[in-house]
Amino acid sequence: MAFVDAPKLSHPTFHRFLNKIIDVKPSEAAALAWAWLYIFSLLSAYYILRPIRDQMGVAGGVNNLQWLFTGTLVGMLVLNLPFSYLVKTFPREKFIAISYRFFIANILLFAMALYIATAEQTIWIGRIFFIWTSIFNLFVVSIFWQMIVDIFTAEQGKRLFGFIAAGATLGAIAGSVFTVSTVEHMAPAYLMIGSAIMIEVAVQCVRRLSGLSRALSERPQSEQDDEKPVGGTLLAGFRDALASSYLLNVSLFLLLYAVTSTFLYFQQVSVVSQAFPSRAAQTQFFASIDLGVNVLTLIVQLFLTGRILKWFGVGTTLSMLPAASVLGFGAVALLPSLTSVVAFQLIRRAGNFAIARPTREILFTVLPREDRYKAKSFIDTAIYRLGDQIGAWSFALLSFLKLESTEISIVAAATSAIWLANSWWLGRRQGVLAQQQEGTLSPGIQEKPAR
Repeated sequence: MAFVDAPKLSHPTFHRFLNKIIDVKPSEAAALAWAWLYIFSLLSAYYILRPIRDQMGVAGGVNNLQWLFTGTLVGMLVLNLPFSYLVKTFPREKFIAISYRFFIANILLFAMALYIATAEQTIWIGRIFFIWTSIFNLFVVSIFWQMIVDIFTAEQGKRLFGFIAAGATLGAIAGSVFTVSTVEHMAPAYLMIGSAIMIEVAVQCVRRLSGLSRALSERPQSEQDDEKPVGGTLLAGFRDALASSYLLNVSLFLLLYAVTSTFLYFQQVSVVSQAFPSRAAQTQFFASIDLGVNVLTLIVQLFLTGRILKWFGVGTTLSMLPAASVLGFGAVALLPSLTSVVAFQLIRRAGNFAIARPTREILFTVLPREDRYKAKSFIDTAIYRLGDQIGAWSFALLSFLKLESTEISIVAAATSAIWLANSWWLGRRQGVLAQQQEGTLSPGIQEKPAR
């Protein structure tokens, strides 16, 4: 550990301001600020695109959504291999920049296509864009958290990850407000250009954050060679995600979250398509939900997330969203209406962003460096979208069997109960691995997490 240059990393006044909100060391303050701007930029970019994606999903037909989720899963599986190659070949700062600029180029191509497309062509562009946006969202955010869990330890994560996640919420609020206020006056193609600009801001944040990472890191010196490629094999992420009982349960956690999220999303799309006839009204309603979710999330992240983790620990905190989902789907089963679905969606998404997501990222801080990038990328993207796929086709099957919203909600509540048991086991196992890391980890020891 080296904190020799710590005083240079943060202005004392800035650190004192942050320290009133969270427990942050002087050596961490500057990196925390760049991490904030980094995730702020990514989420504002995505939330400019998200209502456009949702409206295009509705325009493409609610009955076609499961096919769009299938395309998303295939895209995730395909994209993981070139990303693994980038991680294997290039230093962290370079492979992140290449990945983000690839998505920038995609956004500009979509903007051009929408600008010149006919009404019929727009439907098909929208379906492709729905798939692409679902891939883009998970990849860019996963890459962010890969870098963050590579820089910060589990102990730092408990103190700082909730606050860092608040930067994501502010970015989401900014993107939602921008879309709500301009969607009636600005074509989607122009909104997309603004999204591309924000991703380039994120690239610049990566460069600054990478320069600060060595001085703030509390990891063993052998793990601080961030200027060197991670190395390993192309299939390491897939292999390790299935070979380790710990990573397998992390995968199951995300899979069950995605399955239940897809059930709720389909229920939301169904009631919104019936309640709002025009595309503009649908887009505005989706953006308004995003805004409400993010305002609630921000309040919890700034004032409660760190304290909840401190009071209850990783296991109990990780179990809160599954427990809320059991209750929420039960409530929707009793009262299947637009009000109940939207209210549950607000609580669930805010609970995920404010509490479950920062806590889930702490699970990865106890892993070896290769797994923090490759296995995490595979889990965050392919496994997540596999959950979407299972949820989408399960929902289609249940609808084909003539099950009503009440019966579907009961199935989702039972699935959430299994998720609850999984999250409790994960929290306990993470505690054991964190103690091993803090007490016995030394260079060259513990190449892979305990099975």
